Order: sequence, then structure tokens, then C-alpha cells
Amino acid sequence: MTGSQPAGPRPIIEATEVSRNFGAFVAVDRMSISVREGEIVGLIGPNGAGKSTFFNLLSGVMRPSRGRVVFDGADITKLSPSKRARLGMLRTFQLSREFSRMTVLENLLVAPQVQLGEDLLPLFTRRREVDEIERRHFDRAKEVLAIAKLEHVENNRASDLSGGQKKLLELARTLMVDSKLILLDEPGAGVNPALMKTLSDMIQMLRNDHGKTFLIVEHDMDLIASLCTSVTVMAEGRTLVSGSFDEIRQNRQVLDAYLGGAA
Repeated sequence: MTGSQPAGPRPIIEATEVSRNFGAFVAVDRMSISVREGEIVGLIGPNGAGKSTFFNLLSGVMRPSRGRVVFDGADITKLSPSKRARLGMLRTFQLSREFSRMTVLENLLVAPQVQLGEDLLPLFTRRREVDEIERRHFDRAKEVLAIAKLEHVENNRASDLSGGQKKLLELARTLMVDSKLILLDEPGAGVNPALMKTLSDMIQMLRNDHGKTFLIVEHDMDLIASLCTSVTVMAEGRTLVSGSFDEIRQNRQVLDAYLGGAA
């Protein structure tokens, strides 16, 4: 008698029949996606396909007109981005959102969500605990700088970084908190080839060594091909097809979608 097969990794996020209307215009139309723990899933499609709007719906920047988003087993459809972040869902943006007047190191040190030193009372009543937490954050920040290969610019203002270094810094900040899922919005945009390799290596390392899960919106197909365990293609606000990169790049519907719109 054959025993039951062991279950695979569970979904960390599931969006079901999610839609978003702007008046009569339907930007996202009954879009569904499931990302399992430990996956790196790509979300691609021609310009105007609805990828950015769908990302905003997943991260809580917008609320869906209908549909449901479940993260780590909990319904988060109506939660704010900050509450989703506390549950372990973090999101980067196509345009980096660093604290430009702070140094690279300071940008990492402000990332942790629980900092007793931000309240006045613990500075007097729990000084030793505050010092210990701040020391751990500092040590962690130095480790993250090494992972992101940013040690040599740790004292530079974030505004002085190149576009690629800012992308690395934004990704590095996600390592300072206990995240389960990282939504990357065009991480390769504006990154030169040398730093692109560093960025790709860092994403793979975060998955393999730190157990992070990723959903990536990206136009660079080389990056998608090298990173993603599966790919979902959007067109006209809907899922067109899902599968491996090799499968979707040979799909006639995908070719037609890109040829019929801006690639």
C-alpha cells in the first residue's frame, strides 16, 4: 500500500480573484496568485498589464474593489502596509526610498521595528536592555553591510550612492527585520551589470541561507530567468499564464501579449 506523499511548502501569500476598478476602468481583473515558502516568483507582462497596481494591492498601498489576500494564513485584505510589515511582508519600490541625509549605516539602524530607545522611559528604567538591543542592531547592521557589499560606503550619505547601490541598500534594510516575504518592484531598474550580479547573488543568498520568499516584478528577462522558480504573466489586468521561465517564453499567448503592447 502506497503511503501519502509529503506536503510541499505551504503558500505564504495567496491572492484570490482580486480586482481593482478606477471608475469604469478595470486595472486588475480577478487576478489570483499563490507563492509558496522559499520560492522566488516572477511577475511579468507588457506595460499597462496591471503589475504595479496588483503589487499595490498585495502590499496594502491600495485596497481591492473585490477579492481576498491571505498572508501566512491570515486574511490581510483590509490591513495597512505597516500592519502587513509587522506580520513579515516587506516591499521595495522601483524608485528607492532611502533616508537620503542619513548614512548607509544609519539607514540600516533605523530599520528594526522594536527599538526601546525610541521611548524616553526605558532610557532610565531599562538602560541595560536598551544598550544590549542597540548593540545587537549595530552588530547586525555590520553583518548586513558585508552581505550587501556596502561596507566601503557605510559612512557615506545614502543620497551619494549610485542607483544600484541604493537598490542594494533597500534590499539590505529588509534583512534588519524579521521578514517572511519580500515584494521587489523592479530591483534591476537602473542597476549597472556589475551591481546586477551582486543584487542577483544577494537575492539567491537570502532565499537559500535565510529562508526568504520573493515575489518580483521585473522587466529584465535575464534577471527573471536566472532567479525565478516560476513566473506569472499578466496581460490586461489578468493572469495570462504561469509556469517555468522556459515554458512561458515559448508560449504563443505570451509572445502575442508582448508583441501586441509595449515590451
